[in-house]
Amino acid sequence: MSHLFTPYTLKGLQLKNRIVMAPMCQYSVTAKDGKPNDWHYTHLTSRAIGGTGLILIEMTDVEPDGRITDYDLGIWSDEHIPAFARIIDACHQYGAKVGIQIAHAGRKAEDAPQPVAPSPIPFGGPPYKVPRELTTDEVKQLVRKFADGARRAVQAGVDTIELHGAHGYLIHQFHSPYTNKRSDEYGRDLARFGVEVIEAVKREMPSDMPLLMRVSAVEYVDGGYDLEHIIEICHRYRDAGVDMFHVSSGGEGKPGTRKPGNYPGYQVPFARAIKEALDVPVIAVGMLEDYQLAESVIGNGDADLVAIARGMLRDPYWAIHAAQALGVKPEVPKQYLRAF
Repeated sequence: MSHLFTPYTLKGLQLKNRIVMAPMCQYSVTAKDGKPNDWHYTHLTSRAIGGTGLILIEMTDVEPDGRITDYDLGIWSDEHIPAFARIIDACHQYGAKVGIQIAHAGRKAEDAPQPVAPSPIPFGGPPYKVPRELTTDEVKQLVRKFADGARRAVQAGVDTIELHGAHGYLIHQFHSPYTNKRSDEYGRDLARFGVEVIEAVKREMPSDMPLLMRVSAVEYVDGGYDLEHIIEICHRYRDAGVDMFHVSSGGEGKPGTRKPGNYPGYQVPFARAIKEALDVPVIAVGMLEDYQLAESVIGNGDADLVAIARGMLRDPYWAIHAAQALGVKPEVPKQYLRAF
């Protein structure tokens, strides 16, 4: 049996294999209402048919101006629940489990008339604006909005929830010394906002549903944090209730002296480091679409799950093709069996 195709269980989440579809924005909301539509239905369901074990719905934001663009998904209203439930139910029919990545873009909200952030530091030039610093009360309100988003996701039928604490979005902005220059309790304790979000979200989730969190292991901008900083932050997040970390890197600004890798597996050492330092399961991501590489990440114990991003955009049946390449009998819908 291939390591990639062994089942995996985390609390009440039972996966048929170790393959994750990474959350990737589609910029396909047609009415700017944040609701997933037929594009998202086809896009996500086809990956379930293609054999993916866990599908993570793209970054879905807790308020309209918390989106990267007006064409992103949202979960700020109960009216969003049925559209998500339709997609989740369809994916379940093909044996996939479904999670959703809940987030707020903070200073990276391109279409917001006035973005908000921990501190009034812009991400860059146009289309990015100088954000307004959130008041302490507004920060507390955002914690509640994350919790409300989690409640709606649970009502829609998700199997797990992922908080987006990476790539320079709001939770990342709070735990980064580069973007958080506050003097209140959310500046004196860089992990506080993330911890409060985690605790609030966990209260809305069933006790056996695991909480995932995506983090950037290092920042590439000059003056950005390194691996030791995020390990310290992740200790706090783990103790607050995170069950698994999804380990990426960067996204906070223009790279300086330190540059991100541009080769398969360049982020895998980060995942292994966090796994070993915190004794928690992790998801590795980043140019892992080569079947043998993905197999080795699991086989070597570098990570517990492997997330495929652009490789799965190119090939919705990546999991089936990986099974064939690794000598495993693929799990194929009966309608397609004649082709295999």
